[in-house]
Amino acid sequence: MASTSTHNKKARLIALYLPQYHPIPENDEWWGKGFTEWTNTAKARPFFKGHYQPHVPADLGFYDLRVEETRMAQAEMARDHGIEGFCYYHYWFGGKQLLQRPLEEVIRSGKPDYPFCLCWANETWTGVWHGAPNRILIEQTYPGTSDHQAHFDYLREAFFDSRHISVDGKPLFMIYKPNNLPDQHRITDLWREMAVKAGLPGLYLVGGGGYDWNPIANGFDAATSYRVPPRQRFISPRNPFNWPRIILKKNKGPGIYTHLEALDKLLPLHVSNYVNHPNIIHAWDNTPRSGENGLVIHNSDPEIYRLCLRKALEISNQHRPEENIVFLKSWNEWAEGNHLEPDIRYGYQFLNIIKEEIFYS
Repeated sequence: MASTSTHNKKARLIALYLPQYHPIPENDEWWGKGFTEWTNTAKARPFFKGHYQPHVPADLGFYDLRVEETRMAQAEMARDHGIEGFCYYHYWFGGKQLLQRPLEEVIRSGKPDYPFCLCWANETWTGVWHGAPNRILIEQTYPGTSDHQAHFDYLREAFFDSRHISVDGKPLFMIYKPNNLPDQHRITDLWREMAVKAGLPGLYLVGGGGYDWNPIANGFDAATSYRVPPRQRFISPRNPFNWPRIILKKNKGPGIYTHLEALDKLLPLHVSNYVNHPNIIHAWDNTPRSGENGLVIHNSDPEIYRLCLRKALEISNQHRPEENIVFLKSWNEWAEGNHLEPDIRYGYQFLNIIKEEIFYS
């Protein structure tokens, strides 16, 4: 099991990773042939003067995650900038899986030789990406014990992979919305028992319950949460936006903050009575998915991100080395404007901040 990295001196940085960059039959049916996250990313347009859209990838291009060379290049780029591994979003809907191919190919091929873990993104898929939030595409269900057993059996191969990120030898597994689980303790106890019977020392379970959520009381080892500003539009006397008059008059358009104005909403909180791994964002703009219902952090600033990262490291460094973990949201969520992968505007600026803070400062 991949444990504490020898080169990440300050903390273990793990970047969340979206596998939505290859076509699947379900997305073909729902949104049209060939739909991927790039579809939303490429069609994005600015909502106001100075709004940075669309985001265009630089070094890695509009890639396809079925291509091994792409996955290798991503891992090399992340490693070179001090990121210990990827946390792949994982989708399980009562035995039905989606977007599992990239990770399965990573496991089967042994490439890249780069640490990873998984996050069960346990929420219902709706049509929110195309402005139809009430349209249910596939529902997140919890059929019962047999399904949880089958789910663990599927995950077993990943848990035993030598590259899997662990804490005290226990594979790290995140659940995005732990409070959605019916009878959390029953499920976490079952999985820990199955892990031990399989020959593992257990599981290290992280719940995305937030900064005021007690993981121990809910059957988890640690908590995490990322913070974004509230949805409502933020217009201060310092607002630099030149909104079209019709949008102001009709009170339409996305919620907007400058990066500086959003800073107090983005900084991680310190909670001392249990382990809470900071999970920080460096940018945000989900208008490619949500249109005028989206949220924009305008003019994301690498130096403001440096402040957030330093605060996260300060909190995380209070944990023992195995649990000195900071999650980075995200490696490649392009349609949320939330990608550490370089684009043609910022290039490597955010990645270089990470490298400087984790290695040199």
